[in-house]
This record gives sequence, C-alpha cells and structure tokens, in this order.
Amino acid sequence: MVRPVTDMPEIIRKIGALVAGLALFSSCGSKDAPTVPSPGQLVARVVVLGDSLAVSPSLLQSFPTHLQVHLDRAGMDTVVVNASGWGDTTADGLQRLDAALVEGTRVLVVALGANDGLDGVPTALVERRLDEIITRAKTRNIRVLLCGMETPPLHGLNYSLEFHRIFPRLAAAHGTGLVPFMLAGVLVNPDMTIDGVHPNAAGAQRIAETIWPYLEPMVRDGANVARQRRTEPRRHEEHEYENKPLGIAS
Repeated sequence: MVRPVTDMPEIIRKIGALVAGLALFSSCGSKDAPTVPSPGQLVARVVVLGDSLAVSPSLLQSFPTHLQVHLDRAGMDTVVVNASGWGDTTADGLQRLDAALVEGTRVLVVALGANDGLDGVPTALVERRLDEIITRAKTRNIRVLLCGMETPPLHGLNYSLEFHRIFPRLAAAHGTGLVPFMLAGVLVNPDMTIDGVHPNAAGAQRIAETIWPYLEPMVRDGANVARQRRTEPRRHEEHEYENKPLGIAS
C-alpha cells in the first residue's frame, strides 16, 4: 500500500498546496492533447504495474477494472491485467516486471513511485528504476504509458520538485505516453478518497477517466496497425500473381 504517514491533516494540507503549485508549473508550455507514442502492434493485453493506488478500494473496484469497462464500451478486444501490489515501490515493480509482462502484452501502464517518494528514495534511483522498466518493456515491443506522480514535501521542497520532474523527463527521453498526474481531482478530495490519498470507488473511476484519453489512442492505433499487417501478405501474394508471366504452350 501507499504507506501512512504521521500528522496526516498537516501532510494532506501540504500535499494540496504542492499539487496546486506543481499543476501550475507543469501546465507551462504543455499541450492539451495527450502525449502518446507512435503506432505499434495490436493490443491484446494492457498490464497495469502499480501499487495500492491501483488496487484500492478493492481489485473489483480499482481503476484498472474501470479501464476494462472503457475498453469494452469502445468495442476493443483487449484485456486489462492488474499486476499491482500493496506497498510496491519502483524496486518491487522492477523485480516483478518479467512475471507481469504476460504473453500478449502490448501496453504497460506504469503507476509506481508514490511509495518511493514517501520513503525519500533518491530521485536519481527512482528515475533509474523507472527507466529500466520502460527500457525492458520496449525491448519486447511493448508500448508504455507512464503515470506521473507527486510527493509531499516530507523530505524538502527541492526533493518534491525534482521528483515531479522525473516523469516528464522519462517520457520525453523514451517517447512514451505520459499521464501528467494520475491522481488529479482525487488526491485530498474527501469525496474521492478513503484517507485523503487512496481512492474510494468514485476515486478509482475518476483515475480511470483521467488515464483513458491517453490509453485509448495507444490501443486503437495498435489495432489499426495490426489489421494493416494482416492484409499485407495477401496483397503481396496478389501482386506477385498479377506480375507472374503466363506460360505459353509450345
């Protein structure tokens, strides 16, 4: 889970102030359209690699479950696999990555880092672990959607600011999709959370609605490319037949 911290009311107040400031900071020079990578292969499975934020308030009510609803409504033949674990850090995600990338995985949604921030893990180490997760997924031709996180100033404002910069920096370096802040509209909202941080049922649905505009094009573009690839062999055979010289009986 995302670990509890002491003096929660004060921390929640600080988180709210920090997120508001970072939202203004990150909006400068940003584009309205979601950041998505170039078209890839047909999406058969979407794997969510996250922590307690991805399994709260329960597996059945979590945001990956709501993402499945979005995919089904869009008529996409895609299955969401929730490979998240309570208390997971980027180190845990990296350790479990190979097992999480089940056969047929076409998109990996990375929703890790919250616990690293609370623990004060050096930002360079957090970035290096996330970088390895992305790199290893890409070597398998798996597209990556990175979910941006924020952390309260428990370890100083500079730490929080540098933590914030990790996600857009990695997305730019790898050309991956980026959700600027996964908990937008959820964090410290009493109507959306259980404890100010972990989403309740409504919060999980809100997170899915935040992620969906970034995930949907990745799934749809991948399906279009796959359909084109399936028709190419037949077109190639027809072209060869049309250009094959006719035999003339002597």
